[in-house]
Amino acid sequence: MDIWSLALYGLPLIGILGVYIWRQRRTHERNLKVQDEASAAGLTEPASLHPSIDASRCLGCGACVKACPEQPLHQVLGLIGGKAVLVGPTDCIGHGACKTVCPFDAITLVLGTERRGVDIPVLKPNFESNVPGIYVAGELGGMGLIKNALTQGRQAMESIARELVRQPGALDVIIVGAGPAGLAASLAAKKLGLNYQTVEQEALGGAVFQYPRGKLVMTAPVELPIVGKVQFRNTSKEDLLKFWTQTCEGNALKIAYKERVEAIEQRDGVFHVRTTARQYQASRVLLAIGRRGTPRKLGVPGEDLSKVVYRLIDPEQYNGRRVVVVGGGDSALEAAASIAELGTTSVTLSYRGSAFQRAKPRNRQRVEEASADGRIEVLLNSGIHQIRPEAVLVKQAEKVRAIGNDAVIVSAGGVLPNDFLRSIGIEVETKYGTA
Repeated sequence: MDIWSLALYGLPLIGILGVYIWRQRRTHERNLKVQDEASAAGLTEPASLHPSIDASRCLGCGACVKACPEQPLHQVLGLIGGKAVLVGPTDCIGHGACKTVCPFDAITLVLGTERRGVDIPVLKPNFESNVPGIYVAGELGGMGLIKNALTQGRQAMESIARELVRQPGALDVIIVGAGPAGLAASLAAKKLGLNYQTVEQEALGGAVFQYPRGKLVMTAPVELPIVGKVQFRNTSKEDLLKFWTQTCEGNALKIAYKERVEAIEQRDGVFHVRTTARQYQASRVLLAIGRRGTPRKLGVPGEDLSKVVYRLIDPEQYNGRRVVVVGGGDSALEAAASIAELGTTSVTLSYRGSAFQRAKPRNRQRVEEASADGRIEVLLNSGIHQIRPEAVLVKQAEKVRAIGNDAVIVSAGGVLPNDFLRSIGIEVETKYGTA
């Protein structure tokens, strides 16, 4: 082969290889920047089910990156050094599509990390706990994603129907919780002809009901009993709740609201369930409750005043009012920014930490912009000392300051229901990055 033939065939190949290497380097640098930004912001701990990638198996094909439903809104996975890496851990919400498409079986879906464990009830593959007859589905079992929770609720109810032993005078099953898992379980129970009752301590939707007004809910197509395939992908909280309400009313689902379960006891093969409203007897129990259904309180004088709430429902209700928001996570920053954007309010954001490391970049940016414009006063390294009818006392740098106030929103997370689970005999294990 002469020099001209080498040039004719070799140069284009060298050019293609050069472009490939250049693109790989750009991808590497871009993903490394995303990873470094997440690390600098303290956003390193996934909140739910997430991928653990075996670098020895991964060949860097990028199928997992392309399959992630959060792309391009959030950069969850990326290629660094020719290997797939979880570059945006807190944006991963457990779709599991990455594991499905990986051709090299390099991805395992796990809960928790080596640094931060996640408490999960011990469950069998059929969703039954260590207490025979009590099942768990949805967020409590580690599935925070709406689609996964809906699917688990249906699957758990199908398991209950297969293994049910009816007891005279008792319901076939009582479903605790009317979030996504509880809704799907209720539909499945009706479709399967079971004698059921659903109880919910708040309102239809569970955690979705507690989202701020207008908050975008990310879902995916899912099969619902009776209803069929639902094609939601991106929808608002209001539209999703409207659909769920129509589904409940159209199918006459038996759901009792404002009933919180206080105790579950098993006697003579029957579960006796005591709520704040009445007593139930059931052959089986399905727990479809959230992981943080009970708000964490501050424990300060005046917290029992009626102006103190633990979630933001509608920013408009605070029009023209003086509001103090407490917390440093996404819910606190979203609440403060949403109210400040009305332009008619006085908003103070109090957080005990020195920076909003647990919040997503977009929410931090909203607060920073509102603070720069004077629409939010941010008090870091501060704590609520006392709540009074007309003011809130905030302690910062050993000094206590009174801030005129009409409303307080506490967004300090919630209390895990471990004590409740243990009271009914359910074992809880801590997952440290294990399946």
